Amino acid sequence: MSQYPSLARALAEALVDLAWFVESADDGHMDQDDAVKVLEGVAAVVDRLSDSQRGEFQQVIEAMTVAETDPGRREFLEAFPDGFGLVE
Repeated sequence: MSQYPSLARALAEALVDLAWFVESADDGHMDQDDAVKVLEGVAAVVDRLSDSQRGEFQQVIEAMTVAETDPGRREFLEAFPDGFGLVE
């Protein structure tokens, strides 16, 4: 049985995890130009969400933030909605 209640939840968590990985990678592990392209791609996906999808995505991020025990990752999650254009 899946730990995710829906495909949308699983994909939202995967997208946030991808952004966290890229954001936290140092220069020795990832080319910064490539990192910017990936993060711009994440922002573009978020930009194309409908209002209801944005609300659902925001709820996923809030749940992830509450459950997060790593302070650095929690800070990333708290900043994600503003940083990636989820809220205006």
